[in-house]
Amino acid sequence: MLNGLQHAHSGLRWLVLIFLLLAIVTSFQKWRANKQEYLNSDKKLPLFALIFTHTQFLIGLILYFISPKVQFVEGMMKDTYLRFYAVEHISMMVLAVVAITIGYSRAKRLDDAPARYKTQFMFYLIGLVIMLAGIPWPFREALGAGWF
Repeated sequence: MLNGLQHAHSGLRWLVLIFLLLAIVTSFQKWRANKQEYLNSDKKLPLFALIFTHTQFLIGLILYFISPKVQFVEGMMKDTYLRFYAVEHISMMVLAVVAITIGYSRAKRLDDAPARYKTQFMFYLIGLVIMLAGIPWPFREALGAGWF
């Protein structure tokens, strides 16, 4: 079970990143073009980005409680690897998910289409930047994560 969840969490990050990027680019383009209509099709991409983000977060929460990477032991905060997974990774991901959720919720309540696009763009971008900073990328050698 642990191995399957780790692979799902690692692979799903790519869908999260792709859908977030698509939602950000689309929202930016429509905001800058001053599109006055907000169609049903305009709701789908940000919604899928939100759904994938929340699914990824739920898998991550399960892993947080069952993974051997998260250990609350003496000296944990001095160890880069243990501190990252026990504190930094989850904190940054919670902030990213909160930003994306707020962006989706606020945009949904707005009547003005350009304001909706701008709100989605800003909050999704903030969430993406926080998320990118919190991912254990392979080039962060001390964290020991792979591309998949």
